Amino acid sequence: MPNSNVEASEKPALPTYLVDGPKCDEEAIATFLFTHGAGAGMDHEFMTEIAQGIAAHSIRVIRFNFPYMVKRQEDGKKRPPDRQPKLLLDLQHHIDQFADGKLVIGGKSMGGRMASLIVSDVANESPGVENCTAKVQGVACLGFPFHPPGKPENFRGEHLKVATLPTLILQGERDTFGTRPEVEGWQYADSVSVTFLPDGDHSLKPRKKSGHTEQENREKTVEYLVDFIKESVGAV
Repeated sequence: MPNSNVEASEKPALPTYLVDGPKCDEEAIATFLFTHGAGAGMDHEFMTEIAQGIAAHSIRVIRFNFPYMVKRQEDGKKRPPDRQPKLLLDLQHHIDQFADGKLVIGGKSMGGRMASLIVSDVANESPGVENCTAKVQGVACLGFPFHPPGKPENFRGEHLKVATLPTLILQGERDTFGTRPEVEGWQYADSVSVTFLPDGDHSLKPRKKSGHTEQENREKTVEYLVDFIKESVGAV
């Protein structure tokens, strides 16, 4: 039976994917499936700049919109994100499209969290979804939403304690979804590494008075991601 997401995405008005870097997987040293956050889609300027920065290193970067964002762009009506099972099912479809033995997945905030969940046993709890660890070589999360702002007791990173794939978390030091002191106080599997962006907020943006700039943090983000992706697929 055809996947409904495929049918919806085949409408000519909107592209299914935005692709940066080598168009052919044989020419790319790796593929990075880059998912958006809750409030902005695949064509947001942050997503675009990071994707293009990574792509400059012979890495194919694939962006797509989750179903609720596809609908938002079709009719202009703001919608909340789909529930977790639907997000994971859609992400699994895209993983299946690009799993080639050198696939790294990740994303901004919610997208990064979904990427980390789909390679955990949590994925098996959603109808039609399975743990995709065997199809993926690594996971990269930008601004991981460890908890809702102001509610650190609502921890959303339990699965990171037993993560088996190489996982990189890039976190702003001031991120209200998980500040540096909070993040450093939690435990993770040995496969998980956390790198902090100086004075960054949830968008990795520092304050002017910090002496750091948003552009510097974005450039560091690209650098960290490129190194991680290459290492994950054995291209170093």
